[in-house]
Amino acid sequence: MQGNNHDDVRRHNLSIILRAVHRGGPTSRAGLTRLTGLNRSTISALVAELTQLGVVTERQPDATRQVGRPSPVVEANGRVAVLAVHPEIDAVTVGLVGLGGIVHRRIRCPVEQSPDAAEAVRLAAAVIDDLRAELDTEFDVVGVGVAVPGLVRTTDGVVRRAPHLGWVDEPFAEQLAAASGFAVVAANDASLGVLAERYFGVGQGLTDLIYLNGGASGIGGGLLVGGQVVGGHSGYAGEFGHTRVSESDVLDSAGFRGTLEAEVTRSALLDALGLTATGLAATDADELERALLASDSPQVRAEVHRQLDYLAVALAGAVNVLNPQLVVLGGFLAALRAADPERLDNAVAALTLPEALAEVRIDSARLGSDLLMIGAAELAFEGVLVNPQGFVRRPAA
Repeated sequence: MQGNNHDDVRRHNLSIILRAVHRGGPTSRAGLTRLTGLNRSTISALVAELTQLGVVTERQPDATRQVGRPSPVVEANGRVAVLAVHPEIDAVTVGLVGLGGIVHRRIRCPVEQSPDAAEAVRLAAAVIDDLRAELDTEFDVVGVGVAVPGLVRTTDGVVRRAPHLGWVDEPFAEQLAAASGFAVVAANDASLGVLAERYFGVGQGLTDLIYLNGGASGIGGGLLVGGQVVGGHSGYAGEFGHTRVSESDVLDSAGFRGTLEAEVTRSALLDALGLTATGLAATDADELERALLASDSPQVRAEVHRQLDYLAVALAGAVNVLNPQLVVLGGFLAALRAADPERLDNAVAALTLPEALAEVRIDSARLGSDLLMIGAAELAFEGVLVNPQGFVRRPAA
C-alpha cells in the first residue's frame, strides 16, 4: 500500500483492521496478520492504538487444543454506536446499532397516516430523547443514519422525492440533526439494504449483487457492481420499482403505467389473504410469509403467481444487463418468493440469456427486520471506519 507519508499509511492500516473486525467478526491477531499481510509487530501496534481509541477490544481466545501460545482475539467495540432511522408510511422506526452490526435496540412507532417530514423528525427525535440516559451512560454515539424510501441526494441528505410519503425536496437530514443534536446522514433505503446484506448477510464475500426491497412504500433496489455500491450521479440509481413489466394501465406512485411497483404490491397479497387494513399496518414480512405458506386458497395462489411472473420480468432484465452473482429479495418480496421459489426461478430463466444466468443465484435477505437498521448504521459509521483516529470517546462519568 502506498501513502503520502507514514501517517497516511498508518491511518489506512488502522481502517483496514477496524473494517475487518467490524464486518468480519472477532478475529485473532494471527488472523489479521494473514488477512492484511502486515507483520506481527505492526499488527500488535495497530491493535493497541485501536484499543486505546476505544473502537476495538481484545480478549483471550476460547480454550482450544492448539499447541503453543494462543493469539488474542480482536473484536469491534459494540459500545461505539449509531442511531438508525427509517421513516415509512405506517411507522417511524429508530434503532441503536453498535460496531460489529449489533442491533441493541429497535423501536417502532406506528402512525395512523403517512407522516410528513416534520412529524417523522418529531417522532424520531422523541425516541432518541427517551434513549438519552442510556446513550449517555452506556454508549458512544457517533451519529445518525437514515434509510429513506425515496430519492435522496447523498451530498446533503435532502429527500428529493419520496412519493408514498408525499415528501418533495425535504432537508430531512438537516432537520433531524437540529432536533437530535447528532450529525445525520441519509440515503435511499434499498441502497443501504444492499450494503447490509453485502457485509453482514447473504452477500458476504461477493462483488456483484442486486438487492430489491419490497415495503409499504413500494419497491426499490440497490446495486453492487465490481465490489462498488452504484448510486449513480446523484445517488438515485436502483429504482427497479419503476421498471415497466406489463401493458396494463395500473399506475405506480410516480404515475407510470404497468411498472413493477404497480403490479407487485404487499397490499394485493394482504387483500388476497383477507387481512384488514389494521392487519396491513401490523404485518411484517415474516408474518406475511407465514400467512402465504399456510394458505391453500386458489385466490391467494393465483395472486402469488401473477406477482411472481411480473417480478421475474424485472429480475430477468436486471440479470441480462448486469450479470450479477446474486439477486437478493427483501421485505415482502422475500415473502412472495418463499411462497413459490421454483416458479420464480423458472420464470426468470425463461427470460434470461443462459450464459448470463448460469452462475446467478436468487435468494432472500437474511437480516430480516434488522436489515435497514444495519444498512443505515453503515452509512453513519463510515467516518469512523475511514479514520478511526478521528473518533473521540465520551469521557467516563
